Amino acid sequence: MKSSPNLVPIEELDQAIVDLSVHINASTYELLVLIREFEDRAGYLKWGLKDAAEWLSYRCDLSRSAAYEKVRVARALRKLPAISDSFSTGELSYSKVRALTRIACDHNEQDLLDFALRTTAARVEERCRELRFGMDMSIDVASRAYANRSLRMNRNPERGMMTVTVELPIETGELLEKALDKAREKDTDKTPEFVDESWSTQQADAFANLVSDYLSGHGKKATSASDNYLVTIHVDQSALAGGEGRSALPIESVKRLCCDGHAVVITENNEGEPLSIGRKTRIVPAAIKRAVLAKHHDRCTFPGCHNGRFLRVHHIEHWSNGGETSVENLMPLCTRHHSLVHEGRFRVEKDYRDNWIFVRPEGQVIPPNGYLRQDMVDDDVDEAYKKSSAEDFLMSIGNAVSEPPPGTYWH
Repeated sequence: MKSSPNLVPIEELDQAIVDLSVHINASTYELLVLIREFEDRAGYLKWGLKDAAEWLSYRCDLSRSAAYEKVRVARALRKLPAISDSFSTGELSYSKVRALTRIACDHNEQDLLDFALRTTAARVEERCRELRFGMDMSIDVASRAYANRSLRMNRNPERGMMTVTVELPIETGELLEKALDKAREKDTDKTPEFVDESWSTQQADAFANLVSDYLSGHGKKATSASDNYLVTIHVDQSALAGGEGRSALPIESVKRLCCDGHAVVITENNEGEPLSIGRKTRIVPAAIKRAVLAKHHDRCTFPGCHNGRFLRVHHIEHWSNGGETSVENLMPLCTRHHSLVHEGRFRVEKDYRDNWIFVRPEGQVIPPNGYLRQDMVDDDVDEAYKKSSAEDFLMSIGNAVSEPPPGTYWH
């Protein structure tokens, strides 16, 4: 395909962008010099404003934070002649100068300038931040970070979701990241139902497992999960029994939460009057739970899953339908497969030999030992393999698996 004769060659376009960026850098220096003079002469008083940053925000359509930053940089450049010279010629970008002026002084200016001229703006910001954190004045940064820590929760009943926003000091956030990595690594489930999950979905599951594991008292004296925490859920008795009625959560979610005693379900009549607060039989006693786990070798019973962490004891025949809290009617499922059996519409049924089997929503029985890799090859992919050369096919697969999950970043 021939390129249009009106298109500028890419090399010329590259040079034009670089030249214009240099001109913008130099012009930004001139702007800061003017701002500094305006502040020195208290020009903002003519507009009845309290300082130059407020005037700059008002007159030049800048955010308050951007205006204050420009005034700060303009002041700092007064004592940094070498950095000012490089900025005035366009050698330094505003991003680099902004970082340098936070840490530069007469005894380190030249070293910082030499470093800034041979590296990227991101590395300059990182170096300056590290130098700043190595000084006593960094205590103010640490104090502000600690004071501003927060956690907010926003419920969206229509979507059935809750948004959790957490702001933590960096070192505490790093601990959370490591904990999530550890929780995710221990969740070794690679069954087909979850192989295509996004990175953010895996992180959300790891976070939920961390919380659940903590509340269940793992690592402490063994107690029933229900003794450590309870979630109160209002639901109509008719809805829980399979008919019509109200529920604070999707009814299958209610049943899942009730399996292992994680919730007190307050059943109500049509007028909203409580009928009962659950049944004691649905809460799995510690002795029965130990027997169930031992029977299944402390592993999830979903075919192909060998996860031994974050296990929930599932009522095969739900307690609301008359199911007993007995070893015969209980099986361990990991958190993800427990959700799959309830909200995912997977079923647990008896076959003609009176053995429990797992059935997919479309009615297919899952093989007792899970799926083999060849079971999961899509027909279209298989056909593509037949039509293309082996080399091309393997190359396409290699490219696909080499891409990191969405949201992944590299240290």
